[in-house]
Order: sequence, then C-alpha cells, then structure tokens
Amino acid sequence: MKEASVARTMSSVLKCLAAAAAVVALAGCSDSDGFGDPGAMPLASGQSCGSIRQELDRLDKKGTQSKVEAASQGKKLSADARADVDRYNSLLNQYLGARCHV
Repeated sequence: MKEASVARTMSSVLKCLAAAAAVVALAGCSDSDGFGDPGAMPLASGQSCGSIRQELDRLDKKGTQSKVEAASQGKKLSADARADVDRYNSLLNQYLGARCHV
C-alpha cells in the first residue's frame, strides 16, 4: 500500500513539473513577433544549475513536494510550510527557465 502511495505522489509531482515546463515553454512563445525562442533565462549572480538543484533536493528531503501538492489543492499550510512551498516554486521556475533540466 505504501508503494502505491509513493507512486501516486511521484505521478502528481511529475504532472506538476510537466505543467511548469509547459508554462515556461508557452512563455517562450510570447516574444514580440510570435516566432522564435528567447533562449534560456540567465541565473542570478552566484547561482548555478547545480546550486539550485542542491537546494531543491534539500527541500525535497524536507517533504516539500507534498506541501506543494497540498497548496495546489487549496489546503491550508503553516507559515513555515508556505515559505518552503514559495521557495520551492521560485527555485523550480529558475531551474526550468535557465534550462538546467535540458
């Protein structure tokens, strides 16, 4: 039963990542002439794909993915959990926008 729960959670996480990737891809279609690829977004000074991935992994180990899912379902979260969710989403947007996943 635990394996089924993990599989459902992973499936939900993958769906969220796919949705985030789709949003990033669609944002790339919004340049002025409607054509072309704007390219990867630059990372902030001192950041790298590796450093963002490390922080995402750290948040994953804290169980942030389940909090992200709870937030997306409209469930109430503590202030600390909400901060983790916001940080996770911000990092994920940076990671995908910089095309670290490619």
